[in-house]
Amino acid sequence: MGKWRDGTGTLTVLDAGGGERGGGPGAGIPLEIAASSRARRRGLLGRDGIAGALLITPTNSVHTFRMRFGIDVAYLDRSFRVLDVVTMKPGRIGMIRLRGRHVLEAEAGAMAAWGLRPGVRVTVAPSREA
Repeated sequence: MGKWRDGTGTLTVLDAGGGERGGGPGAGIPLEIAASSRARRRGLLGRDGIAGALLITPTNSVHTFRMRFGIDVAYLDRSFRVLDVVTMKPGRIGMIRLRGRHVLEAEAGAMAAWGLRPGVRVTVAPSREA
């Protein structure tokens, strides 16, 4: 995909063979996209939760200062392959992932339920603007 824009979309977790997890928990996850510097800076700050996930792009590190809840963080490479998944409590700094280009954030525990783990690939389908 070319230039990213702030907005919404759908996240799909693919199985090891590259196919969608048919009807599984990873199918059709609601997604918010934070691509502008303002949206990336804000992230999930000031919120009590998120339905689905937040894609922050481009970035290879996050922090949880001033956050109200723990989050799962998935670091993605250029091809949207998961490099690492960690759970972070509020008030922490995440390690920089040198090959990381995008980060997914979700409420703590959500990514395990979706089958997100290192080596798995995801796809992002931005919503079409009206």
